[in-house]
Amino acid sequence: MLSVDIRIARLQDTLRHLEEDVPLLAMRVRDLPAERQTSATQFAASLIGRVRIELEKLLQERTVFSEDGDPCEPAD
Repeated sequence: MLSVDIRIARLQDTLRHLEEDVPLLAMRVRDLPAERQTSATQFAASLIGRVRIELEKLLQERTVFSEDGDPCEPAD
């Protein structure tokens, strides 16, 4: 299982890529009907929102671990 810090770094990278892609998405969907444009932009916004929520959860989890110490690892 990946450590919390690695998962946080991956989510931050994903979020950055998604946010940077918003203007490009607008260019890609501009030739589509208005309904499809709206659907695509809403989906992108929803995905960005879900990534932000997951990132916040992991940041809170890391804070809990740092306050309580590292969690115990299972024995081999």
